[in-house]
Amino acid sequence: MSGHALTADDPARFPAGAQELDALAAADPSERRDMWPAGLSRSARGEMELCGRSVADLISSEAKTPVFVMDVADFRARARAYKTAFDKAFGSGRSQVHYAGKAFLTLELARIAAKEGLGLDTASAGELTLAIASGCDPKLIGLHGNGKSEDLLHHAVTAGIGRIIVDSLAEIERLQRVLDGLPQAAKIPVMVRITTGVHAGGHEFIATAHEDQKFGLSLLGGASEGLSPEHQNWTGRYNIASNDSPAMVAVKLILADERLDLAGLHSHIGSQILDFEGFKAAAKKVLEFRAEIERKTGYLVDELDLGGGYGVAYTPASEPGPNPEEVAQGLYQTVQEVCNELDEPMPFVSVEPGRSLVASTMITLYRVLNIKDQPVGTREDGSIIYRRYVAVDGGMSDNIRPALYEADYTAALANRVSEAPLVAARVVGSHCESGDIVVHNVALPSDLDEGDILAVPMVGAYGWSMSSNYNWFTRLGVLGVDQGSQDSDGTPVTKWLLEPETVDSMLAHFDPAYREYLNASPQPNA
Repeated sequence: MSGHALTADDPARFPAGAQELDALAAADPSERRDMWPAGLSRSARGEMELCGRSVADLISSEAKTPVFVMDVADFRARARAYKTAFDKAFGSGRSQVHYAGKAFLTLELARIAAKEGLGLDTASAGELTLAIASGCDPKLIGLHGNGKSEDLLHHAVTAGIGRIIVDSLAEIERLQRVLDGLPQAAKIPVMVRITTGVHAGGHEFIATAHEDQKFGLSLLGGASEGLSPEHQNWTGRYNIASNDSPAMVAVKLILADERLDLAGLHSHIGSQILDFEGFKAAAKKVLEFRAEIERKTGYLVDELDLGGGYGVAYTPASEPGPNPEEVAQGLYQTVQEVCNELDEPMPFVSVEPGRSLVASTMITLYRVLNIKDQPVGTREDGSIIYRRYVAVDGGMSDNIRPALYEADYTAALANRVSEAPLVAARVVGSHCESGDIVVHNVALPSDLDEGDILAVPMVGAYGWSMSSNYNWFTRLGVLGVDQGSQDSDGTPVTKWLLEPETVDSMLAHFDPAYREYLNASPQPNA
Protein backbone atom coordinates (compact mmCIF):
# COMPACT_ATOMS: atom_id res chain seq x y z
CA MET A 1 0.00 0.00 0.00
CA SER A 2 1.39 3.38 -0.95
CA GLY A 3 0.92 6.71 0.75
CA HIS A 4 1.91 5.78 4.33
CA ALA A 5 4.37 3.60 6.19
CA LEU A 6 1.89 1.55 8.23
CA THR A 7 0.23 -1.41 6.59
CA ALA A 8 -2.25 -1.61 9.50
CA ASP A 9 -4.08 -4.70 8.29
CA ASP A 10 -5.20 -5.48 11.84
CA PRO A 11 -8.48 -3.66 12.61
CA ALA A 12 -7.73 -3.94 16.34
CA ARG A 13 -5.03 -1.28 15.95
CA PHE A 14 -7.68 1.33 15.25
CA PRO A 15 -10.21 2.96 17.63
CA ALA A 16 -13.03 0.52 16.97
CA GLY A 17 -13.62 -3.15 17.68
CA ALA A 18 -14.71 -5.69 15.10
CA GLN A 19 -18.41 -5.32 15.95
CA GLU A 20 -18.15 -1.53 15.80
CA LEU A 21 -16.41 -1.77 12.45
CA ASP A 22 -19.29 -3.76 11.01
CA ALA A 23 -21.67 -1.05 12.21
CA LEU A 24 -19.53 1.68 10.66
CA ALA A 25 -19.34 0.03 7.25
CA ALA A 26 -21.51 1.54 4.53
CA ALA A 27 -24.44 -0.67 3.62
CA ASP A 28 -24.46 -2.02 0.08
CA PRO A 29 -27.08 -0.37 -2.17
CA SER A 30 -28.94 -3.68 -2.31
CA GLU A 31 -29.20 -3.71 1.51
CA ARG A 32 -30.31 -0.11 2.14
CA ARG A 33 -32.34 1.07 -0.82
CA ASP A 34 -33.46 4.09 1.21
CA MET A 35 -29.90 5.47 1.30
CA TRP A 36 -28.86 5.17 -2.34
CA PRO A 37 -30.32 6.22 -5.70
CA ALA A 38 -32.89 3.72 -6.96
CA GLY A 39 -30.86 3.06 -10.11
CA LEU A 40 -27.59 2.37 -8.28
CA SER A 41 -26.25 -1.18 -8.06
CA ARG A 42 -23.01 -3.13 -8.25
CA SER A 43 -21.98 -4.94 -11.40
CA ALA A 44 -20.71 -8.50 -11.48
CA ARG A 45 -17.22 -6.98 -11.31
CA GLY A 46 -18.15 -5.19 -8.09
CA GLU A 47 -18.14 -1.69 -9.52
CA MET A 48 -20.97 0.71 -8.73
CA GLU A 49 -23.25 1.47 -11.67
CA LEU A 50 -25.97 4.08 -12.00
CA CYS A 51 -28.66 3.11 -14.48
CA GLY A 52 -26.14 0.83 -16.17
CA ARG A 53 -23.40 3.48 -16.39
CA SER A 54 -20.33 2.45 -14.41
CA VAL A 55 -18.66 4.89 -12.07
CA ALA A 56 -15.41 4.55 -14.02
CA ASP A 57 -17.22 5.31 -17.27
CA LEU A 58 -18.97 8.36 -15.82
CA ILE A 59 -15.80 9.95 -14.50
CA SER A 60 -13.72 9.14 -17.56
CA SER A 61 -16.12 10.08 -20.35
CA GLU A 62 -18.54 12.56 -18.77
CA ALA A 63 -16.88 14.19 -15.77
CA LYS A 64 -13.99 14.10 -13.37
CA THR A 65 -13.96 13.87 -9.61
CA PRO A 66 -15.19 15.32 -7.40
CA VAL A 67 -18.69 15.37 -8.86
CA PHE A 68 -22.30 15.07 -7.79
CA VAL A 69 -24.19 12.38 -9.74
CA MET A 70 -27.98 12.32 -9.66
CA ASP A 71 -30.53 9.65 -10.57
CA VAL A 72 -33.06 11.88 -12.33
CA ALA A 73 -35.63 9.11 -12.80
CA ASP A 74 -35.50 8.46 -9.05
CA PHE A 75 -36.30 12.12 -8.33
CA ARG A 76 -39.19 11.94 -10.80
CA ALA A 77 -40.53 8.76 -9.21
CA ARG A 78 -40.28 10.17 -5.68
CA ALA A 79 -42.10 13.35 -6.69
CA ARG A 80 -44.85 11.23 -8.22
CA ALA A 81 -44.99 9.03 -5.12
CA TYR A 82 -45.54 12.05 -2.87
CA LYS A 83 -48.33 13.38 -5.07
CA THR A 84 -50.03 9.98 -5.29
CA ALA A 85 -49.73 9.32 -1.56
CA PHE A 86 -51.31 12.62 -0.51
CA ASP A 87 -54.12 12.36 -3.06
CA LYS A 88 -54.89 8.91 -1.69
CA ALA A 89 -54.72 9.90 1.99
CA PHE A 90 -56.57 13.22 1.87
CA GLY A 91 -58.72 12.75 -1.19
CA SER A 92 -58.16 14.40 -4.54
CA GLY A 93 -58.19 18.18 -4.33
CA ARG A 94 -57.80 18.42 -0.54
CA SER A 95 -54.01 18.54 -0.31
CA GLN A 96 -51.01 19.89 -2.16
CA VAL A 97 -47.38 18.85 -2.11
CA HIS A 98 -44.83 21.63 -2.63
CA TYR A 99 -41.21 20.69 -3.26
CA ALA A 100 -38.93 22.70 -0.95
CA GLY A 101 -36.48 24.03 -3.49
CA LYS A 102 -33.94 25.11 -0.88
CA ALA A 103 -32.84 21.46 -0.64
CA PHE A 104 -31.68 21.47 -4.27
CA LEU A 105 -33.14 23.23 -7.27
CA THR A 106 -32.31 23.49 -10.95
CA LEU A 107 -34.55 24.45 -13.83
CA GLU A 108 -34.71 20.82 -14.97
CA LEU A 109 -35.77 19.59 -11.52
CA ALA A 110 -38.32 22.39 -11.17
CA ARG A 111 -39.84 21.32 -14.49
CA ILE A 112 -39.99 17.69 -13.38
CA ALA A 113 -41.63 18.59 -10.06
CA ALA A 114 -44.20 20.77 -11.81
CA LYS A 115 -44.97 18.10 -14.40
CA GLU A 116 -45.62 15.62 -11.58
CA GLY A 117 -48.17 17.98 -10.04
CA LEU A 118 -46.02 19.41 -7.27
CA GLY A 119 -45.87 23.06 -6.32
CA LEU A 120 -42.56 24.80 -5.65
CA ASP A 121 -41.55 26.54 -2.45
CA THR A 122 -38.88 29.21 -2.81
CA ALA A 123 -36.97 31.40 -0.39
CA SER A 124 -34.94 33.79 -2.56
CA ALA A 125 -35.00 35.72 -5.82
CA GLY A 126 -32.94 33.00 -7.49
CA GLU A 127 -35.23 30.17 -6.44
CA LEU A 128 -38.32 32.20 -7.33
CA THR A 129 -36.90 32.99 -10.78
CA LEU A 130 -36.20 29.31 -11.45
CA ALA A 131 -39.69 28.31 -10.31
CA ILE A 132 -41.34 30.86 -12.59
CA ALA A 133 -39.09 29.90 -15.53
CA SER A 134 -39.98 26.22 -15.08
CA GLY A 135 -43.53 26.73 -16.28
CA CYS A 136 -44.97 25.71 -12.92
CA ASP A 137 -48.46 27.10 -12.39
CA PRO A 138 -47.76 30.39 -10.53
CA LYS A 139 -50.64 29.57 -8.20
CA LEU A 140 -48.55 26.62 -6.95
CA ILE A 141 -45.45 28.70 -6.21
CA GLY A 142 -44.79 29.95 -2.69
CA LEU A 143 -42.31 32.45 -1.29
CA HIS A 144 -40.79 31.91 2.16
CA GLY A 145 -38.18 33.83 4.13
CA ASN A 146 -37.95 35.96 7.23
CA GLY A 147 -36.38 38.91 5.42
CA LYS A 148 -38.07 39.60 2.09
CA SER A 149 -37.12 42.87 0.41
CA GLU A 150 -39.60 45.11 -1.40
CA ASP A 151 -37.98 44.10 -4.69
CA LEU A 152 -38.52 40.41 -3.91
CA LEU A 153 -42.13 40.98 -2.84
CA HIS A 154 -42.73 43.04 -6.00
CA HIS A 155 -41.34 40.16 -8.09
CA ALA A 156 -43.66 37.69 -6.35
CA VAL A 157 -46.76 39.87 -6.65
CA THR A 158 -46.27 40.75 -10.32
CA ALA A 159 -45.61 37.09 -11.15
CA GLY A 160 -48.96 36.18 -9.61
CA ILE A 161 -47.63 33.48 -7.30
CA GLY A 162 -50.12 31.62 -5.16
CA ARG A 163 -48.74 32.14 -1.66
CA ILE A 164 -46.53 34.60 0.13
CA ILE A 165 -45.77 33.24 3.59
CA VAL A 166 -45.46 36.32 5.79
CA ASP A 167 -43.06 36.07 8.70
CA SER A 168 -43.43 39.38 10.56
CA LEU A 169 -45.64 42.42 11.02
CA ALA A 170 -43.02 44.53 9.25
CA GLU A 171 -43.25 42.27 6.22
CA ILE A 172 -47.00 42.82 5.99
CA GLU A 173 -46.39 46.58 5.96
CA ARG A 174 -43.67 46.13 3.35
CA LEU A 175 -46.05 44.12 1.17
CA GLN A 176 -48.69 46.82 1.55
CA ARG A 177 -46.21 49.47 0.37
CA VAL A 178 -45.48 47.34 -2.69
CA LEU A 179 -49.19 47.10 -3.44
CA ASP A 180 -49.57 50.87 -3.01
CA GLY A 181 -47.42 51.28 -6.11
CA LEU A 182 -49.29 48.76 -8.26
CA PRO A 183 -52.68 48.94 -9.98
CA GLN A 184 -55.52 47.20 -8.19
CA ALA A 185 -55.66 43.56 -9.22
CA ALA A 186 -56.78 40.26 -7.78
CA LYS A 187 -56.29 39.72 -4.07
CA ILE A 188 -52.81 38.60 -3.06
CA PRO A 189 -52.88 35.24 -1.21
CA VAL A 190 -50.81 35.29 1.97
CA MET A 191 -50.20 32.76 4.71
CA VAL A 192 -49.10 33.54 8.25
CA ARG A 193 -46.15 31.55 9.54
CA ILE A 194 -46.83 30.51 13.12
CA THR A 195 -44.23 29.75 15.76
CA THR A 196 -45.96 27.08 17.80
CA GLY A 197 -43.25 26.50 20.39
CA VAL A 198 -43.13 22.85 19.30
CA HIS A 199 -39.67 21.58 18.43
CA ALA A 200 -38.98 18.22 16.84
CA GLY A 201 -36.12 16.65 14.98
CA GLY A 202 -32.39 17.07 14.86
CA HIS A 203 -29.73 19.72 15.42
CA GLU A 204 -30.49 22.99 17.23
CA PHE A 205 -29.57 24.99 14.13
CA ILE A 206 -32.27 23.28 12.07
CA ALA A 207 -35.00 23.54 14.70
CA THR A 208 -37.52 26.08 13.51
CA ALA A 209 -40.53 26.22 15.81
CA HIS A 210 -39.31 26.89 19.33
CA GLU A 211 -39.87 30.47 20.49
CA ASP A 212 -36.30 31.81 20.64
CA GLN A 213 -35.49 31.87 16.93
CA LYS A 214 -35.86 34.03 13.86
CA PHE A 215 -38.82 32.44 12.09
CA GLY A 216 -42.52 33.07 12.42
CA LEU A 217 -45.04 34.92 14.55
CA SER A 218 -45.63 33.80 18.11
CA LEU A 219 -48.91 32.56 19.54
CA LEU A 220 -48.02 33.97 22.97
CA GLY A 221 -50.34 36.80 24.04
CA GLY A 222 -49.68 40.44 24.84
CA ALA A 223 -48.52 41.67 21.45
CA SER A 224 -50.06 45.12 21.98
CA GLU A 225 -47.56 45.78 24.79
CA GLY A 226 -44.71 45.46 22.32
CA LEU A 227 -46.09 47.78 19.64
CA SER A 228 -43.79 50.64 18.70
CA PRO A 229 -45.03 54.22 19.23
CA GLU A 230 -45.90 54.64 15.54
CA HIS A 231 -48.08 51.53 15.76
CA GLN A 232 -49.99 52.39 18.91
CA ASN A 233 -52.97 53.42 16.78
CA TRP A 234 -53.25 49.80 15.58
CA THR A 235 -55.04 48.90 18.82
CA GLY A 236 -58.15 50.81 17.85
CA ARG A 237 -57.74 50.74 14.08
CA TYR A 238 -57.52 46.95 13.86
CA ASN A 239 -59.44 46.07 17.02
CA ILE A 240 -56.38 44.56 18.68
CA ALA A 241 -57.05 43.20 22.15
CA SER A 242 -54.49 43.39 24.95
CA ASN A 243 -54.11 39.60 24.95
CA ASP A 244 -53.79 39.20 21.17
CA SER A 245 -50.66 37.36 20.07
CA PRO A 246 -48.34 38.70 17.35
CA ALA A 247 -49.85 36.05 15.07
CA MET A 248 -53.36 37.38 15.77
CA VAL A 249 -52.22 40.95 15.10
CA ALA A 250 -50.89 39.78 11.72
CA VAL A 251 -54.20 38.10 10.93
CA LYS A 252 -56.16 41.26 11.78
CA LEU A 253 -53.85 43.43 9.65
CA ILE A 254 -54.35 41.10 6.69
CA LEU A 255 -58.12 40.83 7.06
CA ALA A 256 -58.39 44.63 7.25
CA ASP A 257 -56.69 45.06 3.87
CA GLU A 258 -59.04 44.29 0.99
CA ARG A 259 -56.06 43.70 -1.29
CA LEU A 260 -54.89 40.70 0.76
CA ASP A 261 -56.40 37.23 1.05
CA LEU A 262 -55.65 35.26 4.22
CA ALA A 263 -55.18 31.93 2.47
CA GLY A 264 -53.78 29.83 5.29
CA LEU A 265 -51.63 29.23 8.35
CA HIS A 266 -48.15 27.79 8.16
CA SER A 267 -46.07 25.83 10.66
CA HIS A 268 -42.65 24.23 10.33
CA ILE A 269 -41.39 22.49 13.45
CA GLY A 270 -37.92 21.27 12.48
CA SER A 271 -35.97 18.80 10.41
CA GLN A 272 -35.03 15.13 10.59
CA ILE A 273 -38.38 14.24 12.21
CA LEU A 274 -39.01 10.50 12.37
CA ASP A 275 -42.44 10.35 14.05
CA PHE A 276 -45.66 12.35 14.04
CA GLU A 277 -46.00 13.41 17.69
CA GLY A 278 -44.42 16.79 16.97
CA PHE A 279 -46.72 17.35 14.01
CA LYS A 280 -49.71 16.45 16.17
CA ALA A 281 -48.74 18.96 18.84
CA ALA A 282 -48.10 21.68 16.26
CA ALA A 283 -51.30 20.93 14.33
CA LYS A 284 -53.29 21.19 17.54
CA LYS A 285 -51.84 24.61 18.34
CA VAL A 286 -52.39 25.93 14.82
CA LEU A 287 -55.93 24.55 14.60
CA GLU A 288 -56.73 26.02 18.03
CA PHE A 289 -55.48 29.34 16.67
CA ARG A 290 -57.63 28.85 13.58
CA ALA A 291 -60.67 28.44 15.85
CA GLU A 292 -59.66 31.57 17.78
CA ILE A 293 -59.48 33.52 14.52
CA GLU A 294 -63.00 32.40 13.63
CA ARG A 295 -64.32 33.34 17.08
CA LYS A 296 -62.75 36.80 17.01
CA THR A 297 -63.21 37.73 13.35
CA GLY A 298 -65.78 35.35 11.86
CA TYR A 299 -63.22 34.25 9.25
CA LEU A 300 -62.50 30.53 8.78
CA VAL A 301 -59.00 29.90 7.43
CA ASP A 302 -59.13 27.02 4.96
CA GLU A 303 -55.50 25.92 4.51
CA LEU A 304 -53.04 24.42 6.97
CA ASP A 305 -49.44 24.04 5.79
CA LEU A 306 -47.45 21.68 8.02
CA GLY A 307 -44.13 22.33 6.31
CA GLY A 308 -41.63 19.53 5.83
CA GLY A 309 -38.84 18.08 7.91
CA TYR A 310 -39.46 14.35 7.39
CA GLY A 311 -36.35 12.48 8.42
CA VAL A 312 -33.99 10.31 6.39
CA ALA A 313 -31.17 7.94 7.32
CA TYR A 314 -27.64 9.16 6.66
CA THR A 315 -25.76 6.16 8.05
CA PRO A 316 -26.42 2.40 8.27
CA ALA A 317 -26.89 2.77 12.03
CA SER A 318 -29.98 4.95 11.46
CA GLU A 319 -33.44 3.57 10.86
CA PRO A 320 -35.04 4.43 7.51
CA GLY A 321 -37.18 7.54 7.54
CA PRO A 322 -40.89 7.43 6.67
CA ASN A 323 -41.71 6.89 2.99
CA PRO A 324 -44.21 9.15 1.17
CA GLU A 325 -47.15 6.83 1.91
CA GLU A 326 -46.28 6.77 5.62
CA VAL A 327 -45.89 10.56 5.70
CA ALA A 328 -49.23 11.16 3.98
CA GLN A 329 -51.18 8.67 6.05
CA GLY A 330 -49.51 9.76 9.27
CA LEU A 331 -50.29 13.44 8.68
CA TYR A 332 -53.86 12.70 7.60
CA GLN A 333 -54.53 10.72 10.76
CA THR A 334 -52.84 13.41 12.86
CA VAL A 335 -54.87 16.31 11.44
CA GLN A 336 -58.12 14.34 11.44
CA GLU A 337 -57.62 13.34 15.09
CA VAL A 338 -56.97 16.94 16.14
CA CYS A 339 -59.95 18.24 14.14
CA ASN A 340 -62.22 15.66 15.77
CA GLU A 341 -60.87 16.58 19.20
CA LEU A 342 -61.48 20.30 18.62
CA ASP A 343 -64.69 19.80 16.63
CA GLU A 344 -63.13 21.73 13.75
CA PRO A 345 -63.69 21.12 10.02
CA MET A 346 -60.86 19.39 8.18
CA PRO A 347 -58.65 21.97 6.45
CA PHE A 348 -56.97 21.80 3.08
CA VAL A 349 -53.50 20.50 3.94
CA SER A 350 -50.26 21.34 2.19
CA VAL A 351 -46.75 20.03 2.88
CA GLU A 352 -43.22 20.91 1.79
CA PRO A 353 -40.91 17.88 1.49
CA GLY A 354 -37.37 18.67 0.43
CA ARG A 355 -34.73 16.46 2.01
CA SER A 356 -36.97 13.38 2.07
CA LEU A 357 -37.66 13.75 -1.64
CA VAL A 358 -34.21 14.48 -3.02
CA ALA A 359 -31.50 13.40 -0.54
CA SER A 360 -31.17 9.78 -1.61
CA THR A 361 -31.25 10.52 -5.35
CA MET A 362 -27.67 11.83 -5.44
CA ILE A 363 -24.16 10.69 -4.55
CA THR A 364 -20.81 12.45 -4.52
CA LEU A 365 -17.86 10.70 -6.15
CA TYR A 366 -14.45 11.52 -4.70
CA ARG A 367 -10.98 10.30 -5.61
CA VAL A 368 -8.67 9.24 -2.78
CA LEU A 369 -5.56 11.44 -2.77
CA ASN A 370 -3.64 10.14 0.22
CA ILE A 371 -3.97 7.97 3.30
CA LYS A 372 -2.20 8.31 6.61
CA ASP A 373 -2.51 6.73 10.04
CA GLN A 374 -2.28 9.24 12.86
CA PRO A 375 -1.58 8.17 16.47
CA VAL A 376 -4.47 9.42 18.60
CA GLY A 377 -3.74 7.77 21.97
CA THR A 378 -2.52 4.70 23.80
CA ARG A 379 -4.23 1.69 25.33
CA GLU A 380 -3.65 0.44 28.87
CA ASP A 381 -1.10 -2.04 27.54
CA GLY A 382 0.87 0.81 25.99
CA SER A 383 -0.05 0.02 22.38
CA ILE A 384 -0.78 2.97 20.13
CA ILE A 385 -4.26 3.73 18.86
CA TYR A 386 -4.33 5.06 15.32
CA ARG A 387 -6.96 6.80 13.27
CA ARG A 388 -6.79 6.40 9.53
CA TYR A 389 -7.27 9.67 7.65
CA VAL A 390 -8.38 9.36 4.04
CA ALA A 391 -7.99 12.61 2.13
CA VAL A 392 -10.14 13.14 -0.97
CA ASP A 393 -10.25 15.75 -3.71
CA GLY A 394 -13.29 17.66 -2.41
CA GLY A 395 -14.44 18.63 1.04
CA MET A 396 -16.36 21.20 3.03
CA SER A 397 -16.93 23.48 0.04
CA ASP A 398 -19.17 20.80 -1.49
CA ASN A 399 -20.74 19.60 1.78
CA ILE A 400 -20.61 21.97 4.74
CA ARG A 401 -23.11 19.98 6.82
CA PRO A 402 -20.60 17.85 8.77
CA ALA A 403 -18.82 21.04 9.90
CA LEU A 404 -21.96 23.13 10.38
CA TYR A 405 -24.32 20.61 11.94
CA GLU A 406 -21.96 17.78 12.96
CA ALA A 407 -23.93 15.76 10.41
CA ASP A 408 -22.95 12.13 9.94
CA TYR A 409 -22.50 10.53 6.53
CA THR A 410 -21.04 7.28 5.27
CA ALA A 411 -18.85 6.33 2.31
CA ALA A 412 -18.29 3.22 0.22
CA LEU A 413 -15.60 2.04 -2.16
CA ALA A 414 -17.19 2.57 -5.56
CA ASN A 415 -14.76 1.40 -8.24
CA ARG A 416 -14.27 -2.14 -6.89
CA VAL A 417 -15.08 -4.48 -4.02
CA SER A 418 -12.54 -5.59 -1.45
CA GLU A 419 -12.26 -8.57 0.87
CA ALA A 420 -9.56 -6.88 2.94
CA PRO A 421 -10.15 -6.35 6.67
CA LEU A 422 -11.98 -3.19 7.62
CA VAL A 423 -10.35 -0.31 9.48
CA ALA A 424 -11.94 2.69 11.16
CA ALA A 425 -11.34 5.78 9.07
CA ARG A 426 -12.17 9.45 8.81
CA VAL A 427 -12.68 10.87 5.33
CA VAL A 428 -11.40 14.43 5.12
CA GLY A 429 -11.31 17.08 2.45
CA SER A 430 -8.49 19.08 0.90
CA HIS A 431 -9.27 22.52 2.33
CA CYS A 432 -6.93 24.43 4.62
CA GLU A 433 -9.25 23.83 7.58
CA SER A 434 -8.99 21.30 10.42
CA GLY A 435 -12.78 20.94 10.49
CA ASP A 436 -12.90 19.92 6.82
CA ILE A 437 -14.50 16.52 7.41
CA VAL A 438 -16.51 14.63 4.79
CA VAL A 439 -17.32 11.55 6.92
CA HIS A 440 -16.55 11.53 10.65
CA ASN A 441 -16.41 7.76 11.15
CA VAL A 442 -16.63 4.97 8.60
CA ALA A 443 -15.16 1.49 8.18
CA LEU A 444 -13.24 1.16 4.91
CA PRO A 445 -11.17 -1.70 3.47
CA SER A 446 -7.60 -1.68 4.72
CA ASP A 447 -6.33 -1.97 1.13
CA LEU A 448 -7.93 1.33 0.11
CA ASP A 449 -5.37 3.13 -1.99
CA GLU A 450 -4.66 6.38 -3.78
CA GLY A 451 -6.80 6.70 -6.88
CA ASP A 452 -9.69 4.64 -5.52
CA ILE A 453 -13.15 6.18 -5.83
CA LEU A 454 -15.39 6.73 -2.81
CA ALA A 455 -19.13 7.29 -3.10
CA VAL A 456 -20.90 9.32 -0.40
CA PRO A 457 -24.70 8.88 -0.46
CA MET A 458 -27.55 11.09 0.78
CA VAL A 459 -26.08 14.34 -0.58
CA GLY A 460 -29.02 15.40 -2.75
CA ALA A 461 -30.30 17.74 -0.05
CA TYR A 462 -28.17 20.69 1.04
CA GLY A 463 -25.00 19.45 -0.63
CA TRP A 464 -24.72 21.58 -3.75
CA SER A 465 -27.23 24.15 -2.46
CA MET A 466 -24.99 24.99 0.53
CA SER A 467 -21.72 24.70 -1.39
CA SER A 468 -19.18 27.51 -1.60
CA ASN A 469 -15.92 28.62 -3.16
CA TYR A 470 -13.96 28.48 0.11
CA ASN A 471 -10.19 28.48 -0.58
CA TRP A 472 -11.18 29.36 -4.16
CA PHE A 473 -12.26 25.77 -4.72
CA THR A 474 -14.48 25.45 -7.77
CA ARG A 475 -18.06 24.40 -7.21
CA LEU A 476 -18.88 20.88 -8.36
CA GLY A 477 -21.12 20.08 -11.27
CA VAL A 478 -24.22 17.91 -10.94
CA LEU A 479 -24.34 15.17 -13.56
CA GLY A 480 -27.82 13.78 -14.16
CA VAL A 481 -28.37 10.22 -15.40
CA ASP A 482 -31.96 9.68 -16.52
CA GLN A 483 -33.20 6.12 -17.03
CA GLY A 484 -36.51 7.62 -18.13
CA SER A 485 -34.94 9.09 -21.28
CA GLN A 486 -32.84 7.15 -23.77
CA ASP A 487 -30.13 8.26 -26.17
CA SER A 488 -30.17 6.92 -29.73
CA ASP A 489 -27.97 4.01 -28.66
CA GLY A 490 -30.41 3.04 -25.90
CA THR A 491 -28.31 4.28 -22.99
CA PRO A 492 -29.79 6.60 -20.36
CA VAL A 493 -29.52 10.29 -21.16
CA THR A 494 -26.59 11.72 -19.22
CA LYS A 495 -26.19 15.49 -19.03
CA TRP A 496 -25.19 18.28 -16.72
CA LEU A 497 -27.98 19.59 -14.51
CA LEU A 498 -25.48 22.15 -13.23
CA GLU A 499 -22.15 22.57 -14.99
CA PRO A 500 -18.93 22.44 -12.96
CA GLU A 501 -16.96 25.62 -12.54
CA THR A 502 -13.43 25.90 -13.86
CA VAL A 503 -10.81 27.93 -12.05
CA ASP A 504 -10.85 30.52 -14.83
CA SER A 505 -14.65 30.77 -15.00
CA MET A 506 -14.88 31.11 -11.21
CA LEU A 507 -12.19 33.76 -10.85
CA ALA A 508 -13.30 35.70 -13.91
CA HIS A 509 -16.89 35.79 -12.66
CA PHE A 510 -16.02 37.31 -9.29
CA ASP A 511 -12.76 39.18 -9.86
CA PRO A 512 -12.79 41.95 -12.50
CA ALA A 513 -9.00 42.26 -12.38
CA TYR A 514 -8.61 38.56 -13.12
CA ARG A 515 -11.07 38.93 -16.00
CA GLU A 516 -8.89 41.71 -17.42
CA TYR A 517 -5.83 39.51 -16.91
CA LEU A 518 -7.47 36.68 -18.88
CA ASN A 519 -8.48 38.99 -21.70
CA ALA A 520 -4.95 40.36 -21.96
CA SER A 521 -3.19 36.99 -21.76
CA PRO A 522 -2.33 34.95 -24.87
CA GLN A 523 -4.79 32.09 -25.22
CA PRO A 524 -3.62 28.51 -25.86
CA ASN A 525 -3.60 27.58 -29.55
CA ALA A 526 -4.55 31.14 -30.48
